[in-house]
Amino acid sequence: MSYVEHHRLHRIGWLRASVLGANDGIVSTASLIIGVAAAGATEASILLAGVAGLVAGAMSMAAGEYVSVSSQADTERADLELEKASLEKDFEFERDELASIYEDRGLQPELAVEVADQLMAHDALGAHARDEIGISEKTTARPFQAAWSSGVSFTVGAALPLAVAWFVPRPSVLGAVAAASLIFLAFLGGLAARTGGAPIVMGAIRVTLWGAVAMALTAGVGQLFGIAA
Repeated sequence: MSYVEHHRLHRIGWLRASVLGANDGIVSTASLIIGVAAAGATEASILLAGVAGLVAGAMSMAAGEYVSVSSQADTERADLELEKASLEKDFEFERDELASIYEDRGLQPELAVEVADQLMAHDALGAHARDEIGISEKTTARPFQAAWSSGVSFTVGAALPLAVAWFVPRPSVLGAVAAASLIFLAFLGGLAARTGGAPIVMGAIRVTLWGAVAMALTAGVGQLFGIAA
């Protein structure tokens, strides 16, 4: 039975945006709810703040991801156009440049030239995009995918602490949302680490730690303003 490797690099486009969106959804919404609750707001005000944070945050995350990844995609296209023009202008120079790259990676000069010749005969632009610029099909920028993944995952993440605030009585909101959100964050960190092939425990710890810091700071700010009011 042959051994099959299961690489995870093809997940990077949606995984990064999804983890970022879900993490931000949990942390920002939970922190907002905790801050408002610590200030002594009513149950209606707490829920309104949570819903407003969910909607605004989801749109912000989707728009931000789309704009930032679109900028990356624009840069990639510009580099490919530049490389295409260079190939049309001086094919031999580009062949030697590619051969030099392969030689630096350990190939003998004659073999490096032969490899460069064969790859450029098959797909010159693709070979230079991959080996000179570092652009590949698996890692190329996909703005719509990033925006969708980020917006949806933020909504799901934000809905978790909001649901806790909805069902828990007002006196227990602060503690219940904080505790539940830390559990959600730990699960998210572990799941993201497993999906990406990283250590699960470390992934859970780093996400939970930063979430706890954010919630503690907003609770302090809310309590400070609540006392001042």
